[in-house]
Parts: sequence; structure tokens; C-alpha cells
Amino acid sequence: MGSPTRRRALLAAVATAGLAAALVPLTSAQAATTGLLRVDQVGYAPGDTKIAYLMTSAAVTGETYKVLNSAGSTVASGKVGSASRGNWNSAYPDVYPVDFSSVRTAGSYHIVTSGAASATSPTFKVESAAKLYGTLVADGVNFYQNQRDGSDVIPGALKRKPAHLNDRSATVYKLPNFDTSSDNGDIIKDSSLTRIGGPVDVSGGWFDAGDYLKFTFTTAYADDLLYASARALGSSAPASLPAEAKYGTTWLNKMWNAGTKTLYLQVGIGSGNASGSFLGDHDLWRLPQVDDSDTASADKYAARNRPVFEAAAPGAKIDPDIVGRVAASFALAAQADAASGDTAGATTELAYATSLYAQANTKPGSTLETAAPDAYYPESIWHDAMELGATEIALAQQALGRSRATYLPYLTQAATWAKDYIASDSGKDTLNLYDVSALAHADLVSAIAAAGSPSGLAVTKAGLVADLKAQVASAAKTSAADIFRAGGDYTNFDVDSHSFGFISTEALYRKVSGDSRYAAFAGEQRDWLLGGNAWGTSFMVGAGTTFPDCTGSQIPNLSGSTNGSAPIDTGSVVNGPNGTDNFTGGLGDLQDGMKKCEHDSYTAFTGHGGEYVDDVRSWQSSEQALDMTGSAVLASALQSAAAGTR
Repeated sequence: MGSPTRRRALLAAVATAGLAAALVPLTSAQAATTGLLRVDQVGYAPGDTKIAYLMTSAAVTGETYKVLNSAGSTVASGKVGSASRGNWNSAYPDVYPVDFSSVRTAGSYHIVTSGAASATSPTFKVESAAKLYGTLVADGVNFYQNQRDGSDVIPGALKRKPAHLNDRSATVYKLPNFDTSSDNGDIIKDSSLTRIGGPVDVSGGWFDAGDYLKFTFTTAYADDLLYASARALGSSAPASLPAEAKYGTTWLNKMWNAGTKTLYLQVGIGSGNASGSFLGDHDLWRLPQVDDSDTASADKYAARNRPVFEAAAPGAKIDPDIVGRVAASFALAAQADAASGDTAGATTELAYATSLYAQANTKPGSTLETAAPDAYYPESIWHDAMELGATEIALAQQALGRSRATYLPYLTQAATWAKDYIASDSGKDTLNLYDVSALAHADLVSAIAAAGSPSGLAVTKAGLVADLKAQVASAAKTSAADIFRAGGDYTNFDVDSHSFGFISTEALYRKVSGDSRYAAFAGEQRDWLLGGNAWGTSFMVGAGTTFPDCTGSQIPNLSGSTNGSAPIDTGSVVNGPNGTDNFTGGLGDLQDGMKKCEHDSYTAFTGHGGEYVDDVRSWQSSEQALDMTGSAVLASALQSAAAGTR
């Protein structure tokens, strides 16, 4: 359930200089008037079903195609599908499938069609699933490295520098009063913030998105995905993956004070107050390292002395949606430490997990606290999060060799939460920031098996598997009816996160059931995400030949190299297409300090209620974030791990 109120400041994007080569396919598409070919620009595994899409400005018959290798030799040929898959928009009323599944040899290829609608596709590869998905995993981790805050940054292509060192001694403030009648509900009514504690060390962590806010809710979710990815890949995981997961936990350890039983909710505020006496993070456009030396009075909370907020008063019960995710992160860290032989570290992380889990308010009200304001990340369910937290604690205890009497209570609670989720929440959403049931279900199956399948649990393996199957089957049904096989809703927020979530859920379902009937569906979702869509672009930066260039992030926008070109934020995943209603009224003006960047020609491919705009101002579709990129990392890791079962 993506939220139209997931809002940052209008986020700037990468400058266009030096990226002309990446945009050649788009330029060609603009010039073409009869036909366009859409393919997965990253590539396909040898055994994949391989379908390209020929978009045409009028109905055609008798079209033929050739698949050419890097030497220009034809390796496959045939007829384009004679039946159009449907009308995309008035400019492209027909879309024809091109099945080239016979191409199985590793190499680089492109497709050309001949006839009334001549077209040439971008280049793509056929390679092993390990190589195909391995690149996506490594690139996704690169984004997390670019998002680091504090002293332990990795310079990388974006030339990152230490930032927000003042977070080492931050002040805790009372949650402010927000004006819920404002457009995003994030304008603060108070004339100033009320200090209630501190100083606390909340330095480090990751920026949530293109802004510099740090949220416990999104960091925990992202960290859960990184740990699950590293666990799935085992020894084949790139060294950067477990290291980055540990980096996330290091910050979460600071956000949970087990001694006072205090969980800190976030660092920073998005917007300032109504009177304008102080600003918020979203009101500024700058590199993060300048904040500590910003002496402007209006920027005191936005930059120099960023506020910290509590999820609940010290010792008070905490909303379960955030507790479950953070406890799961600690427990996953414990599992990783146990696997590496660090028993002491595992024991400490497990203690953090159990102490926080015990603080969950399992009778919460109608509003679940995730952020300030909660409109940034409005959550409506929580059984899935508690299922995940209890499950990962049980798995960590099993990994440490704890007794059955120690872990069985958590296993029992996890099963109860799973039952409640299936009864009350199932069918409302699928794997993404707001629903972690797929990961929880699959891991609970593993925990139950490791416990010898004890009797008397509230759910059975069959029930968990059935719910996973229902999630995949529903999306697969949607995909089958879509022109480009999209299983997600590209008229709503977070379609890319959901689509990667489908890929993960298919792999999780296949692992616990042995049923591979939806493997082709997972491949279709990857194809759509990486270029096989109406817009002809990958939605992951650096993946393929055409990808988001004007992403919603200040750092790449302002980190140009000495020759004037701007580096790209490799691995970041943007929101993707969104409902056309979200673009009504235009994109507004550039924020002070932004470098202009726009590729608005994508609007020529608006159709079926979905629009994609790659523009500095297009937070609706060009914003990237921790949760969206984490979804790509998990999907790629799980599919790579599952490749041997096909």
C-alpha cells in the first residue's frame, strides 16, 4: 500500500552531462514513429521465458524479427506475434510479443524487427542467474553505502564526506503538533520544539531517501532485507552485503536504549513550522556535510542540531509495527554473528531483540506510530511485523543452541501472530515496507521445521504456504491480464517496491513448497522493472542502458566531478510510474540550489492511468529510498539462491 503522502522535499537529480550514451535508446525512441522494442535491458537467464514487446503506432501484420549477437550474426529469427496484447495509449494502440526464448547461449544481443514497424532494441545479455542477479545485489548495496551518514562514510563515486557529526550529541524533543490540514500533514504548529532529554548519540545510519532524515522504521525494514539477502546467498554473498547490514544494525543499537527501555523514532524533521521561525530538512538543498556548520537561526533544527523523537516514553509500551521490525533486525544480526562464530556478539544482539520485543503494545490504537508525522509512512497492520520479530528471535535462539524451552514460546507467539495476520490482514497487501508477512511466513516454516514441527501451534506449515501462494497467485493473475505483464499497480505509489516484492515472494514460496509454477511470473516482473515496460526504462539506476537519470537525491545532483559531469547513484531504485492524478498541476519550480535535470519525454508513454516522469521535481516517480532498493536486493538474492531449483 504505497502512500501518496510519502513526501520529501522536491528532490533534485543527477545532471545530464556525461550520460548521453545511457540515453541513446530513449533518443531513438523519440525519433521512431512506427515501432519501439522494449526488453529487459539487463538480461535473461538461459532458461528464462524471453519476451520482448513491439509497440506500434498502428496495427501491423507479417512483422519478422532477428536476434543478433555482439558480432552482428543472427542467432534466432521468426515472426512477431500476430495478435496485439492490447492498446497502450493513442500513440501506441498495439503491442505485439516477440518470443525469443530459444536464445540460451551466454552473450550480448539485440533484437531488430522488419516490416511496417522497424525497430531496434537496446542491448541485453543472456547469462547465468548468479551473474544476472549478482550484479543487482552488488549495485543495490552500493546505494546503501552512498546513503551512509556520520563519520564512517564511503567516498565512492559520489565523493561522500563525513556528515552530521553533531548527531553524536543530539537533543531529544517532544513530538511536535502537526497541522493535519496541510497538504502533507507535516507542517509543525508549535513556535519551537520542547526539549525532554539528551544528549544521545544517534550518529551514523542511512539517509532514508534523497533527503537527510533517518527513520528507525524504514532503516529496520531495510536492514531486515539486507540480512535476509546475505543469509540466502551464504558464502556467495558479496562482502559488502553483510558489512552493510551490520552497519545498519550498529545505528539501530543506538536507537534502542535497553537500559531505559527507550526506542528513538527518528532523527530530523521534514518541514518547519507554520510561522517560518524554523525550517525543516525539506526546506534546504545542500550537501549533508555542510549542516554541522550551518549557523542560520532558521536552520537550527533542520541542519545544525537535528532533533530526536521517541517512539514512546521511556519504559512505556511501543507500537508493535516498529517493534517487530527492529527486533527482527537485532535477531537477524544475532543469527549472522552466530554463523560467523561470534557468540558474544550474537548474545548481545539477541538480548536487544528480546528486550525490545517485550515492550510491544499488542493492543494498539487505530494509529500506528512509524514517523513524525505518521503521514510520511502510514501503517495499518502489525501482526506481520510481530510474527517476523518472534520468528527471527526463535531462529537466533536455535542458531545459538538454546533449549527448546527457551525458543518455543517465541515460536508459539509467532504462529499466533501469523494466524491473526491470515485471518485479519491477508489479501490487503504483499511484500513491501508495509507488509513483511511473506518473509515472516517463510522463516516461520524454517523455524517450525528446526523445532521438529511441534504440535499445538496456531498455524501449520500448510497454512503458511497457502497464504504465500495466495499472494503470488493474485499478482500472477494481474500480470497475465496486463499488456506488459506487470503484476503491480502502476497507478499508485511504490509499484517498483511491490514488484520486487513479488519476485521475492515467488522465491520464498518456491523454497517452502517446491512449487515452481510461478517462476516465469517472477521473471516477467524483473523484465518489467528493468526495461520491458511501456516507458522503455529500467527503474534501477545503472541497470541497463536507459535508467533514471534525474533521481530524487541531493547528493548526486551536487557532487559533480571536476570535468563538470555528475556521477550516478548506482543501484538506487526509484518509485516508478504513478497515477496520472499525482501529476496534476505540473511539477512546480526548482528549489533553490537544485541543478536542473529533466527527461519529461517519458510522458509520451503515459497509458492505462500510469505516468512516469524522470525529473528533478518528480518526487512522485523519481524518488529513491531505502525500502525500494532493499526490495531489489532481497529479490535478486532470493532468486539467485533459488536458481538451482528450477
